[in-house]
Amino acid sequence: MKVEVSRAGAVETITLNRPEVLNALDQETKAAYLAALRKAARDPEVRAVVLSGSGRAFCAGEDLKSHPEGVPRSFRHSLVSGYNPIIQTIVEMDKPVIARLQGVAAGAGLSIALAADLRIGTDATRLIAAFSRIGLVPDSGLSQTLERFVGPGVALELFYTARPMEAAEAVRWGILNTVVAADQLDATVASWAQDLAAGPTLAFALTKQAVRRAYQASLSDQLSYEAAAQELAGASADHREGVSAFLAKRAPRFSGR
Repeated sequence: MKVEVSRAGAVETITLNRPEVLNALDQETKAAYLAALRKAARDPEVRAVVLSGSGRAFCAGEDLKSHPEGVPRSFRHSLVSGYNPIIQTIVEMDKPVIARLQGVAAGAGLSIALAADLRIGTDATRLIAAFSRIGLVPDSGLSQTLERFVGPGVALELFYTARPMEAAEAVRWGILNTVVAADQLDATVASWAQDLAAGPTLAFALTKQAVRRAYQASLSDQLSYEAAAQELAGASADHREGVSAFLAKRAPRFSGR
């Protein structure tokens, strides 16, 4: 299978499984990946999602070998029907999403990684905005997401030169939340994901929406949104449990409701 899905408690892991081509994405893989993401987004039993890749890479982006040379193709159609729904599903998912980056994330693979909420890497992690190497422009949201991390000057440098960003630099820019030894990656990702899955799911979803909309909102609009979101969170069972646990000086047992 080109995309594998596994479940551990309330954590769902979606793994690109084409290690022989660094998990590059052909049409079949993109369709299966989108279906798995949408299923996880709808499933109330899933409270955190991990995006992973098998082998030594996260994802090398588009599988160029899947397109016969010289045969015309619509890049717009490829994005509108393939990549854009993948990015939107990840970003709009009402649950935390972690990208497990054990190696290279290039091109659209980098776009997918930056669409996640959190990213955990190793010293072998390399982030490459590789589009200019084949005469293309950044897509799948990367012109927005990368610029938000590093600013327009550095983003344009990375887009123009397509140089690899090493793990240490990615940490400095806040792109990688943490870097761990390769043999600790799975345990670290699992620990983070399990902690998030045990958290207040509704509050996380509202927080994710607040951060996402803050880029375009005015301060007054954002203050109004926060007030409305807090009203919803304040009426949740998780809020009541959090207060009870605080007063009883015990760890909260959140239900996600």
